[in-house]
Amino acid sequence: MRVTIHKHIADPEQFKQQLLIWAQQFREIVFLDSNSYPQEYSSFDCLLAVDAFTSLKTDFHNAFDDLKQYQSNTKDWLLGYLAYDLKNNVEHLKSANFDALNFPDLFFFQPKKIFLLKGNQLEIQYLFVCDDEAEDDFEAIIESQSDAFETLNKILIQQRISKESYIGKVTKMLDHIHVGDMYEANFCMEFFAEDAIINPLEKFQKLNTISQAPFSVFFKNNKQFLLSASPERYIKKSGDNLISQPIKGTSKRFSDPAKDAKSKHNLENDAKERAENIMITDLVRNDLSHTAQKGSVEVKELCKIYSFLQVHQMISTVTSKLDPQYAAVDVLKTTFPMGSMTGAPKISVMKIIENLEETKRGLYSGAVGYFTPDGDFDFNVVIRSILYNQENQYISFSVGSAITSQSVPEKEYEECLLKAKAMHEVLQ
Repeated sequence: MRVTIHKHIADPEQFKQQLLIWAQQFREIVFLDSNSYPQEYSSFDCLLAVDAFTSLKTDFHNAFDDLKQYQSNTKDWLLGYLAYDLKNNVEHLKSANFDALNFPDLFFFQPKKIFLLKGNQLEIQYLFVCDDEAEDDFEAIIESQSDAFETLNKILIQQRISKESYIGKVTKMLDHIHVGDMYEANFCMEFFAEDAIINPLEKFQKLNTISQAPFSVFFKNNKQFLLSASPERYIKKSGDNLISQPIKGTSKRFSDPAKDAKSKHNLENDAKERAENIMITDLVRNDLSHTAQKGSVEVKELCKIYSFLQVHQMISTVTSKLDPQYAAVDVLKTTFPMGSMTGAPKISVMKIIENLEETKRGLYSGAVGYFTPDGDFDFNVVIRSILYNQENQYISFSVGSAITSQSVPEKEYEECLLKAKAMHEVLQ
């Protein structure tokens, strides 16, 4: 089905940039970059897939069943995303909030051309329909240079929910917690710009440079773009091993080493942040148990601090062994949306946040990733991300924080602004 070619790459960092520049000519692009972040479960440093041979695009109705059929029939590389609103496929839920992006709820494609980079080793896999183009393409990639087009028009970023309104909404969430409707909820708000013309490649390069996140994505489906600097893995399947790494808990980075160490130490010992993380870790354990071999769900790391360029994060790692009666897509269906972006108990929380948030989440707090030909997969969580609809010139990025009984609305608001900082910086 595919022709495989191996190349030695002298300068992997430069090659990654050339690969992404070359890819811009295609209608469909998924570029995944781990930014050399030291992580135990990484399969490769960079993946590029372009040019759909086949694709699946759908709304939430029967979306997981459609994906299961597509994936099991194709048995090839598939790349794409799951939008948050696929929750409506899994439970009796709705998404009635404002949506100016208009992305499909689910989109996957089988690429004609795929590039996998690990260290200095590049693996190129082309479908038979275009394998004669591989050497010419490789030459073109090596010669690729960035065009100098920068975003020149002023982008006016607006906030969908004012500070006063945000504090009022979080106060309502605290009421829900106090009467026992929920324990914890991830509440999000949108920043947006209208009549915005940007060069998505340039903005992604800026965002990636200042974040260097392990699950960064440049995604393009015709006129729809995702520019993501996500630090979070939603879920990975490798054989019968499943790994989920929820993030809950954030603190600021400082250029002064003493202040930075103190910020990290404070996060590690913050009772509220630990409680948030443990609640979500418990939820992830429960989600994984639906498809796990009996007794195989395990918490490998609890509340471990990982440092990124913009923030320190508290991350837990939960693993399980997949029961052979379940297919790859069953795992996604029984764990989606991820607990770190919903809360506990999941269904009750999703109803409450739908009523209080003012924007349809769409691809934000969904997941981008891939299936391999043998049914393994790896998906990130779409956070710290800019979404852009080139057709209607609309830019959107959302941020959220976890609301618990100990939350102070003003502090949660400050945390949201901290998370929005990188996207603001890139767009201004």
